[in-house]
Amino acid sequence: MWLFAIFVAVPILEIALFIQVGGWIGLWPTLAIVVATAALGTFLVRRQGLAEIRRIQRSLEELNDPTRPLAHGAMILASGLLLLTPGFFTDGLGFALLVPQVRDLVLAKIRKRVRVQSFTVGTGPRDPRHPPQPDDVIEGDYVEMPRRDGPSGWTQPRD
Repeated sequence: MWLFAIFVAVPILEIALFIQVGGWIGLWPTLAIVVATAALGTFLVRRQGLAEIRRIQRSLEELNDPTRPLAHGAMILASGLLLLTPGFFTDGLGFALLVPQVRDLVLAKIRKRVRVQSFTVGTGPRDPRHPPQPDDVIEGDYVEMPRRDGPSGWTQPRD
């Protein structure tokens, strides 16, 4: 029910803000602000998103918990969606999510509501119903190919 309320309330709020701001500053400045916030938002989201991807890669390489950079990356993505949506309210929310301290507050609120039941690291069998057995034998046939001088057939230039 609350999701339905959001989908109804946000467009109504956006329309009201467009009418209000348009009445204060006029049509063309209002449209220019909407286009400018979308362009600025795209630039900032791209920049912060790439930085967050590097943080995710670094945390995975160092075998650290990637929860924070993954959550920040998801919020930056949500920020981009909000900033590309025309409107002043959604732009405000989108720009707010570009602030790392705001993202940390949102993550703290989410962590209070989420409880992790299990967590595993490493690779395991692909199908838990049929784990590989240590005595499994893989049979196959092979043919010895004569050695060729020069490049293989894969690297020869085409005629």
